[in-house]
Amino acid sequence: MKKTHFLISFTCCLGLLFILGSTARGARIKDLAAIEGVRDNQLLGYGLVMGLNGTGDDIKKSVFTRQALINLVKRLGMSITPDVFRQMKTDNVAAVMVTANLPPFARPGSRLDVQVSTMGDASSLSGGTLLMTPLKGPDGKTYAVAQGPLAVGSIAFGGKAAKVQKNFPTAGRIANGAIVERSVGWELPPSGDLLYELKEPDFTTAARITAAINEKFGPNTAHSPDSGTVKVLMPLRYKGDVVGFVADLENIDVEADSPARIVVNERTGTIVMGQDVRISTVAISHGNLNLVISEEMDVSQPNPLATGQTVATPKTKIDVTEDEGNLVVLHMGVSIGEIAKALNAIGATPRDLIAIFQAIKAAGALHAELRII
Repeated sequence: MKKTHFLISFTCCLGLLFILGSTARGARIKDLAAIEGVRDNQLLGYGLVMGLNGTGDDIKKSVFTRQALINLVKRLGMSITPDVFRQMKTDNVAAVMVTANLPPFARPGSRLDVQVSTMGDASSLSGGTLLMTPLKGPDGKTYAVAQGPLAVGSIAFGGKAAKVQKNFPTAGRIANGAIVERSVGWELPPSGDLLYELKEPDFTTAARITAAINEKFGPNTAHSPDSGTVKVLMPLRYKGDVVGFVADLENIDVEADSPARIVVNERTGTIVMGQDVRISTVAISHGNLNLVISEEMDVSQPNPLATGQTVATPKTKIDVTEDEGNLVVLHMGVSIGEIAKALNAIGATPRDLIAIFQAIKAAGALHAELRII
């Protein structure tokens, strides 16, 4: 009963999405393209996590963890001999790599989320605290500093014979755990002349974006030199207000175009088909071959008080059944809905659909890109 209710609810939700999709407008330009140079910058740092409950690195094996601890103690003004250090129990420390994304227009004092991952043989970062870690860019300069308690969101318990684990305890996050110390030197041009880069280059989409911008702001405001870029000139009435011009421009609705594509995930059996997928006339036959092999022992045992011994003879039973194959004809130019309806009619599962689409593509009847991930 619960399964039936779930299917009914799922079907109603899909119907509602189709209705809303049919009346919705196109995508905004800000979702289709971005200004050249306005992007994130990746940061990387090496640090230490303290306060672990015996789940840190083995100092004898992790040489970089031992060296980092020695350097930390020296920077704090303390000296320690190698003999004393070897006697210390330091399995509550783990060497980690810290990563973060520096968003565009981030200013000193802004906060960033950071991702922390172990480098050595630490088994868990639960309960740990990241010490002050400089985050550097590709140019070697420090752009942010990270520090704070980790949120791991996983558990791992067990003994010598068994272990229970949920998610991965060797990686965690620190929300707002880094403070920006240096900003990236990029500003919007005062003239307002912008170059937009399409996230998915397409000639049709670029032409539609150009036409929509010229329709709103006047002729010759935008032109597209290729399928991936659109150049925009700021109108005179927006002089001195670049932010306002960009805000009005990016909220223009444009109907995006995309190539016909079928994406298949063989690991999960997921199939996603675009609306422009078309096929030539083709006939599909589908039949399931079921092979069942069972093993059992035929035991022959002597009567009570009789001489003899028990004899066990293995017996193998093999049953092979093949369902009746249905031949379905798909005519040229059918839509995605008709394809799904026809393939469902022959009882094809997602795994079967993957093989069917691969066979149709091999036959040259599928006019779409088949991408397997």
